[in-house]
Amino acid sequence: MPENLARAQMTARLGEAQQMRLGHRLARTRRLNRRAEQAAQQARYALARAL
Repeated sequence: MPENLARAQMTARLGEAQQMRLGHRLARTRRLNRRAEQAAQQARYALARAL
């Protein structure tokens, strides 16, 4: 019985770790997208000023 409990806890912890990694990946993707949008906006402004 204790072996089953240990296995269940280990599975739960692996699931938690996977969720955390997914959350970090999502946050990083959003951050990179925001930076790309800001860079594109600055490029548009620079082009508009140049014309």
